[in-house]
Amino acid sequence: MEYRATARHARISPTKCRLSVGLIRGKRVEDALNLLRFQPRRGSLMVRKTLESAVANAAAIGGIDPMDLIVSDARVDKAMVIKRFRPASKGRAAGRIKACSHITVAVATSTEAKA
Repeated sequence: MEYRATARHARISPTKCRLSVGLIRGKRVEDALNLLRFQPRRGSLMVRKTLESAVANAAAIGGIDPMDLIVSDARVDKAMVIKRFRPASKGRAAGRIKACSHITVAVATSTEAKA
């Protein structure tokens, strides 16, 4: 069975967060957590928290040992856009767009992921 965790409306651009998600797809959970712990990106922290939540779901619901899990699916989707304005010269306003993202991580046992 596949266990999922989703972080919705994370305040980071999907482009920046996809760099961290690409590192962990298909890896063992233990290796993925080590990779994310030492990445110097802000997105790595958010992806690591989501991965830890998926592992906790697998342990609580399925009673599965976290060492037997692999990351079967990891993706970042675009969420809402926050629009703000910044003062510009001559009384004008310059628009700013702040992107948000939905981070989804799924883990499964290694036998289920191969099938």
